[in-house]
Amino acid sequence: MNGEIPSIPLGSRRNEDIALDMMKFIAITTGVGKTGSPGAGFQGGTVARAEDYAAHLLDLYNRCLAAVERRK
Repeated sequence: MNGEIPSIPLGSRRNEDIALDMMKFIAITTGVGKTGSPGAGFQGGTVARAEDYAAHLLDLYNRCLAAVERRK
């Protein structure tokens, strides 16, 4: 390649990939499922166990996937 970036056609990403990116952004931005005590500002619900944290993330992913599928 001569330094060119290959173009990716719009709409070529899978719904699951888009939902995963949404989930990561929301989880990091809002602290969804974060362990410990909530601080100032908007905080997602806190969890005490790793299993609860995983359940929060899976629920968030499923909600993101449903939202992406409704948009198409």
